[in-house]
Amino acid sequence: NYSRRFRLAYPDEELPAARPVRRSPIYDQLLAAGAVMGANFGLEHALWFAPPGVAPTETPTYRRSEAFPIVREECRAVRRTAGLYETSNYGKYEVSGRGARAWLDGVFACRIPQPGRLGLAPMLNPAGRIVGDLSIACLAEDRYLIVGSGFAEEFHLRWFWTCEPPVDVFVRSAASTLCGFSLAGPNSREILQRLVRKDLAATAFKFFDVMETAVGYAPSIVTRAGFTGELGYEIWTTPDYFASLFDDLREAGQGWGLTLFGGRALSSLRLEKNYGSFNKDFRPDYTPGETGLDRFVDFRKPAFIGREAALIERSNGPQRRFVVMEVDAQDADVVGYESIMKDGKAVGYVTSGAYGHCIDRSLAAGYVPAAFAREGERFEIDILGDLCAATVRLQPLYDPEGRRLRG
Repeated sequence: NYSRRFRLAYPDEELPAARPVRRSPIYDQLLAAGAVMGANFGLEHALWFAPPGVAPTETPTYRRSEAFPIVREECRAVRRTAGLYETSNYGKYEVSGRGARAWLDGVFACRIPQPGRLGLAPMLNPAGRIVGDLSIACLAEDRYLIVGSGFAEEFHLRWFWTCEPPVDVFVRSAASTLCGFSLAGPNSREILQRLVRKDLAATAFKFFDVMETAVGYAPSIVTRAGFTGELGYEIWTTPDYFASLFDDLREAGQGWGLTLFGGRALSSLRLEKNYGSFNKDFRPDYTPGETGLDRFVDFRKPAFIGREAALIERSNGPQRRFVVMEVDAQDADVVGYESIMKDGKAVGYVTSGAYGHCIDRSLAAGYVPAAFAREGERFEIDILGDLCAATVRLQPLYDPEGRRLRG
């Protein structure tokens, strides 16, 4: 980075220096499948997959690159049939011990799930600001798996230690001890059912359920959850079983349209569902009410970090709100930090964006004054010198009622 400090940086640019350093057990298999790799806290992960005959390279640009039509097909495969995405670059933590539930109850603002269940888990600082947007899977009354953003793993570990776990609580990173996949799409249940003995019917393994079971030969933690807005599962196992699990999932997916997809497609899919992402859209600059994460805060709990500030905000109301907008863009999409304009004045700013390939709309996420956070409210966003109309969509443009996710 030092040698490039006076050079233009591009949003889709991946620097090759000092890479690869951290690689998952399927790194070579992903390359053989055409993966174009990025690095997340030093860990290589797939951005998109070049089809046969297409070079696995991307020209840095602020406009839509040659990867655009390829990412479109990855997104549509997930929505139509099934997709497989490696989640090893997520942040992972194990919390165990007799005092684990009581300690987590004070650290997180949410209700701590019961055994066999998973919950979305905002974490606040004493000022009531968002320091984490994670999930908690309760494996047993004294065992929990917490999953969040991979780049923030060291930050969250420091935060956990700052919260002083008592002597009967054990907290450790699972960054190098758990690898994972997200299996998503309407055919995902049929694919996974071929590899497990447990009943995966919608009434037997429900949305946000979690279990420990073998997937093929791999002893795994399986949650019925994901970040795509489709029926899906996240599967976690140890590195020694990971390559075998990859082979088993791909074999089970034959005939069901299983497609590998990367991080670019995931960004598109999650914005089609109005899902925010930690650090991009949610970070310590924002509050539960501003982000919309207040719906996961359990205000009935007598004590948790940030409770007093969160109660004041709930009483007064947030000053700004996170919204997703459809943008009348031509050949470029927002990157982040663009101004959101209203009547010629900047009233907010963009936090992230992508093209929604399954709804054929350019999408931007960001914060606007609460009074303007209304369905159909119109703004303008400057994209490479062009003022593009942007319209607030409070409901996701894809499957707004979430029927596919819960099917």
